[in-house]
Amino acid sequence: MNKLTIIGNLARDPELRTTNTGKNVCNFNVAVNGRNNTVTWFRVSVWDKLGDLCMQYLAKGRKVCVVGPVSVGTYTGNDGKTYANLNVTAQEVEFLTPRAEQGQQAAPTQQAPMPGLGDGYVEVTDNDLPF
Repeated sequence: MNKLTIIGNLARDPELRTTNTGKNVCNFNVAVNGRNNTVTWFRVSVWDKLGDLCMQYLAKGRKVCVVGPVSVGTYTGNDGKTYANLNVTAQEVEFLTPRAEQGQQAAPTQQAPMPGLGDGYVEVTDNDLPF
């Protein structure tokens, strides 16, 4: 099983592009803080409707939780050296920045369908919470 869960902050605003087949994909980088002040960078790709929501509601500095399979890629830097990068194809994205900190944009009123939750899923809003 290849499933990674990360929580971190967007390093810059997300970018949306459309493939030749007409599918939308949203890409962004997430910085995950580790022990001893280390930072691990992940490149995240989010497809279709969930990618559209990420493009609409995420921005540089926002905190997110991303769940999906991870792969390792390589690229050649400007200095001619080969570097590795960690790529996550997001299956789930949760927006963690509180509404009060999001500025002018409102939080989404709908969540994207999450695979595997079935018909027993009930959406809970802040008004439903007893505290």
